[in-house]
Amino acid sequence: MVAADWPGVDPEWSREIAVSSTSAADEPGTVRRWHLLDNAAQLARRGLTPAGTLLCVHGNPTWSYLWRSLLAAGSDPAHPWRVVAVDQLDMGFSERTGTFRRLADRISDLGDLTDALGLDGPVVTVGHDWGGVISLGWALAHPQQLAAVVLTNTAVHQPSGSGIPPALRLALHPAVHGWGTTTSDAFLRVTHSLANPPLTADIRKAYMAPYRGYGRRAGVGNFVADIPVDASHPSFPALSGVAEGLHGLKVPALMLWGPRDPIFSDRYLKDLITRLPHAKVHRFEGAGHLVAEDRDIATPVFEWLAGLGGDSGPHLQEGTEAGADGVQPLWGPLTELAAGAAGGDTAVAEMDADGNVARRLSWQELERSIAALAAGLRVAGVGSGSRVSLMVPPGADLTVALYACLRLGAVVVVADAGLGTRGLSRAVKGATPDFLIGIDKALAAAAVLGWPGRRISVQDLPAARRRILGAETSLAALARRGSGLSPEAPSPVPGPDAEAAVLFTSGSTGPAKGVLYTHRQLGAMRDTVVETFGIRSGARLVAAFAPFALLGPALGAVSVTPAMDVTAPRTLTARALADAAAAIDATVVFASPAALRNVVATQDGLSQAGHGALGRVELLLSAGAPVPEALLAQVQRLLPQASLHTPYGMTEALPVTDISLGGIREAEADAAAGTVPGAGNGVCVGLPVHGARLAVAPLAADGSAPGNEAVTEAGVTGEILVSAPHVKQAYDRLWLTQRQSVRTPGWHRTGDVGHFDAAGRLWVEGRLAHIVTAPGAVVTPVGAEQAIERLDDVGLAAVVGVGPSGTQAVVAVVETVPAARKAGPAAPHLAGRVRGAALEAGVSVSAVLEVPAQPTDIRHNAKIDRTRLSRWASRVLAGGLPGQP
Repeated sequence: MVAADWPGVDPEWSREIAVSSTSAADEPGTVRRWHLLDNAAQLARRGLTPAGTLLCVHGNPTWSYLWRSLLAAGSDPAHPWRVVAVDQLDMGFSERTGTFRRLADRISDLGDLTDALGLDGPVVTVGHDWGGVISLGWALAHPQQLAAVVLTNTAVHQPSGSGIPPALRLALHPAVHGWGTTTSDAFLRVTHSLANPPLTADIRKAYMAPYRGYGRRAGVGNFVADIPVDASHPSFPALSGVAEGLHGLKVPALMLWGPRDPIFSDRYLKDLITRLPHAKVHRFEGAGHLVAEDRDIATPVFEWLAGLGGDSGPHLQEGTEAGADGVQPLWGPLTELAAGAAGGDTAVAEMDADGNVARRLSWQELERSIAALAAGLRVAGVGSGSRVSLMVPPGADLTVALYACLRLGAVVVVADAGLGTRGLSRAVKGATPDFLIGIDKALAAAAVLGWPGRRISVQDLPAARRRILGAETSLAALARRGSGLSPEAPSPVPGPDAEAAVLFTSGSTGPAKGVLYTHRQLGAMRDTVVETFGIRSGARLVAAFAPFALLGPALGAVSVTPAMDVTAPRTLTARALADAAAAIDATVVFASPAALRNVVATQDGLSQAGHGALGRVELLLSAGAPVPEALLAQVQRLLPQASLHTPYGMTEALPVTDISLGGIREAEADAAAGTVPGAGNGVCVGLPVHGARLAVAPLAADGSAPGNEAVTEAGVTGEILVSAPHVKQAYDRLWLTQRQSVRTPGWHRTGDVGHFDAAGRLWVEGRLAHIVTAPGAVVTPVGAEQAIERLDDVGLAAVVGVGPSGTQAVVAVVETVPAARKAGPAAPHLAGRVRGAALEAGVSVSAVLEVPAQPTDIRHNAKIDRTRLSRWASRVLAGGLPGQP
């Protein structure tokens, strides 16, 4: 097989070079033959001057073919770079030396090659697998030529006390090693099988080409044998030298990672981040060990290279003490209340299933509990920058743990069970917490699913149970230990720009994303809520939504969570809501639309006292999905004295706008009358909250929003942009996603689509990803969906596109009332009425399907998975069995 037979490779790139070896593995004067893929001659022939050189080093058992996409991209006149992808000795199409080459030899070999090539910089190293270690070894030895480093799934350190990955342990076993890596081609085939999606037959053939025959696979076996499993291994000093040297490596760094890697898991990524904390990191969800095959890495690499001349993204700073520049720490109001006249009053209450208060903490007790636990956690090793995953239901324990961690400067990771088992597991592994604090159920899941972090239970556990769950200690034990410590000098207050929290999105439009907040941004979120809704010290809050339960003490509000499963909002009943309201004489309620629907549905179970408790509520907030006016009207009858508000926001910026029930009615009247230009075709979410600015980036004819113009004029539909002090710092370890979200300078691009009316109100029309591109028209779904949902026999409706972009058919999928017995095409009479309703909203529907229940997100029970529905509708309309969407 020759270069012309390698898919994706220009034969002009393939070359060989003779290199004098200085390696200890060779006799003096030895010359070795190397094979490379090198686009230098091609660039010269085209008259292109490269900006520098990418030195790409493969691992085991791949070869230079792994980097073909970088070679192609580097040959583009738009961004010419020389790309040298090497075949290491005994690998690929380079010479079979007959010697065992250790890590130090391979680093030396690479230096010999670059000397022979005359690479004098700027050089950017690119490495994968054990090629990552070797490329970094070269980088540390050549600081004058080095400009930057790029790493994909690799490792430079094996944590003490933890074994090497099972796949490598098996490959090293004496009974397997020789046969698995050299005698047979099993090691190659297993590695190739890790690709996701699977490699095509011609690409697998190209990867196998250099290794056909026992005699050509000795290097594969030797590479495996050279893995330093412990400090006694001959290559351990070389590996340790590279690992320690990274702490002083200050050049720009980019890490592109496939999390579905059974070899180099996220724990190795975390180690690399601690050594190169300035690195830009992007985890490609769903990608694995062969990330360069699974995803397009060329585009991000060259985008990153283009930005190296300037600031390539936001930088987090430790800053000074919180408050030094006017930023009050999140726990400030809590501390003030504990020290004041209200110190003995209730701060946090918990309800039991019978509607009684199971536990109360006063402000003073809460403050003492936080201080004691913070002291205990500090002794246990939690400190500034430690990541702590909190898997504790809302209530006193979670409140104490959250604020104790924040005071220590730890970064709290909040990924709730509403993500589902797979989503939650993916989130926790991606965040790689140092500690995991959880109830028994969470600790059991951590043990079974292999979640990272030292485990701490909430309550004391019997010794046997503690061993089974792998819990080192408990919050209760740490608090006892902390309260018994002698007073010490207070810990440094984390700076306002230090990392404070990673909060995960709902995962309703793709894998849940970690959203990174600083202390400054969390404080700004609190201040925005105070100024927008008037929730100040003395308010009494029933929080049926976990984030607001945690924000309560920061607002100085008494907080209680009703008896419900907070990960399933539909479990909130009217009685549970009333019991919680009565327990604290509530003035504020926060509940999702799904929770409110069930409250309305179960109101017959309310006692006179329950009605009285709800009748004293002054403010209701509901967010997470659009709330229909009809539902709010029913809620208003239950809470007659409350002002009902439906703020619009997202995990990245909560809240963004606000509107009351009266405002909704006024906006809908304006839309019906046509008196306010731009009113209608969507959900009116009102005006910007305190401190926020809004704009839209106009849509193009293909349904995208490619430009960076920020428009505020009425009637222009586009991607919604927001700027506010409480907008996130970044997406955690998602550099590409973050880069896209801030590509319009000064704005966060939300991924939502909408427009303003002439009164300045924002109307949300759907998600950018859910736009339907019909022939000659761009259809945003929400306006038509709302029109369809006004039909008496329709509950939730979704408008999706079926077919190729630009020629999509508009399909309406409806959840009927009462529920349909099975999913499939709607009956003609229903289909006709749905089409008529959509047409009134200006949308021509091609087909109508019905489902017993819409597929909604777990966290809110309200966000419809339109992408999933589109796939299902495509199958049904093609004649397939409907099944369930």
